[in-house]
Amino acid sequence: MRVTVESGDITKAETPCIVVNLFEGVTAPAGATGAVDRALDGMIAELIAAGDIRGKSGELTLLHTFGKIPSPRVLIAGLGKSSEFTVDKVRDLSATIARYMRGRRIAAYATIAHGAGIAGLDAEACAQAIAEGAVLGLYRFDRHKKIDDDAFAVESMSIVENDNAKTATLERAAERGVIVAEAANFARDLANEPGNVLTPTEFAARAEAMAGEFGLGCKIFDKAQITEMGMGSFLGVAQGSAQPPQLIMLTYRGGGESKPLGLIGKGITFDTGGISIKPNEGMQEMKGDMSGGGAVIAAMMAIARLKPKVNVTALVPATENMPSGTAVKPTDVLRAMNGKTIEVTNTDAEGRLVLADALCYAIQLDLSPIVDVATLTGAISIALGNVAYGVFSPSDALVDRIDAASTAAGEKCWRLPMFAEYKELNKSQVADIRNSGARGAGSIAAAFFLREFVDDRPWAHLDIAGVDFSDADKGVLVKGSSGIPVRTLVNLALGLAESPLA
Repeated sequence: MRVTVESGDITKAETPCIVVNLFEGVTAPAGATGAVDRALDGMIAELIAAGDIRGKSGELTLLHTFGKIPSPRVLIAGLGKSSEFTVDKVRDLSATIARYMRGRRIAAYATIAHGAGIAGLDAEACAQAIAEGAVLGLYRFDRHKKIDDDAFAVESMSIVENDNAKTATLERAAERGVIVAEAANFARDLANEPGNVLTPTEFAARAEAMAGEFGLGCKIFDKAQITEMGMGSFLGVAQGSAQPPQLIMLTYRGGGESKPLGLIGKGITFDTGGISIKPNEGMQEMKGDMSGGGAVIAAMMAIARLKPKVNVTALVPATENMPSGTAVKPTDVLRAMNGKTIEVTNTDAEGRLVLADALCYAIQLDLSPIVDVATLTGAISIALGNVAYGVFSPSDALVDRIDAASTAAGEKCWRLPMFAEYKELNKSQVADIRNSGARGAGSIAAAFFLREFVDDRPWAHLDIAGVDFSDADKGVLVKGSSGIPVRTLVNLALGLAESPLA
């Protein structure tokens, strides 16, 4: 989808459809909506008076203009209550409108910057949100379906701004929105692929191809190299699969000699649970157990395109977790790259095992701060449902940065405690640490496990297991992989470029 910003009058836009808006409770449309109403001889005001248009959030009303303005159609979008309208709602509304246009087979449309006028929201933020929302909302994953000659795609959207002085700023904002949304859609593509297609080798190949396209450094470590590096924890998970493991490393250099931000992503391309096998219910979703790895790779794509003055390194340990005669067993002891021994009490707690060695390597590479992203625990869904992902960190300063980045992205997060008492959950009688503790506080125990491998670096762990998948289209979310938290990670890198972590 092509997104542009144009200077002019929305009533004069020559396009198949124009979009204006209305807040709930407004009886006399003003601004661009009022201008369209006057051009249509009061048609919108009449429908408001009749109760056919109420301005409720998500309400969409399509009118035909019968030649009174150049566009043959006008869509009035309900914004809901003005006191509750936010940039997040702009983003979701834009996604809903884009899907509506596709359903009506409208190939192109023009819209005003929702919220930037009467709602008083920042015009630049609104332009970015409109672009993001449209690109995210139109996403679909159909590459394995028979080609449908009747499939319809929305080709373009323009944001019309009547103030010439703002056009260049809004253009940059919209371009930024397209870039981060396309990155999130790339992460969705990776996570939506079936496990027999996105093997660890294919995962690495796609990361390498993307790196080549956008000018990132890339190195792929094979099993022999991973073994030579002493990554026994990672290899313990990989040993049950016929598919060879891969360690993916991407690098972006824009910040001179500063220490790189480390983005570490769990890359389990299919998770059966291993010997501690999962139940059949929900197992099909385990093709997305590499969503954390996909998110950090996709974030690197956007970072490469936006070119912030910061250094970033991404690491993704990629493997399957399979049951077999060679698979790791409960009670086995593995040795991580930093020499710590790990008692495996549950082979389905494999994500923390592969991340442990990746975190050790991040320390060896002198990355700081370090943020790992993983669909790590089912317990996080019990705590936070599918609304927010969990954040764990001993660093208040880093959590504040992540919170600001996620708020700007509209990807909700919530910090959970790391009280010292929780560390006891991972005590082992036969090794330095065990990989799975008691039933209670499972997400916190997992975070404490990971903390064992980051020394004293500023570090945060994002558990995205509750938000990585959507079962319906709603706002920017579409059925399947959510692409969360790609946009948060990009915002974090942009923020650190402007103001490094103290």
